[in-house]
Amino acid sequence: MPYALVEALSSIRDFMEAGGSVLWLIAILVFFMWGMIFERIWYFSHGHNIYVKSLSEKWNSRKDKTSWHALQIREKLISEAKIQINKNMTMIQTCVMLAPLFGLLGTVTGMIEVFQVMAFNGGGDARAMAGGVSKATLPTMAGMVVALSGVFISIYLTSASEKHETDLNELIKREL
Repeated sequence: MPYALVEALSSIRDFMEAGGSVLWLIAILVFFMWGMIFERIWYFSHGHNIYVKSLSEKWNSRKDKTSWHALQIREKLISEAKIQINKNMTMIQTCVMLAPLFGLLGTVTGMIEVFQVMAFNGGGDARAMAGGVSKATLPTMAGMVVALSGVFISIYLTSASEKHETDLNELIKREL
């Protein structure tokens, strides 16, 4: 088992070295993005029900549910729940949009390194150029993989948040 772990870490290290310094930015971005994604998944599976139950109890404990003041309190409770539902969603979508841009940044920096090596060697070294192009395409691929994985889970989280928002009106009932 330790050999497999060492081998996996060695492969990750080799990949990060082959892709250049921009891959480290993409790695930080992916850990940050997936941390927020796991937080949202945990909230929807555990925390949301507890939060909405407390809001529902707060609303149902009121005697007056029909006056203008009571309806404003209801709207406040629903707005607070919507804020909790959509927390970090914009940040997740921003990370999804940044991933391909970081990949393109890696492509640009990799190609700059290729041109520097070509200028230093007099322009005729095809092997150095091929290595530089390889170094330039790895961040692009990594950025796209991160973005695609984030897009799929972002779609899931958006639909879950919309479902929970529509359920709020039923959970905090308005009496006429």
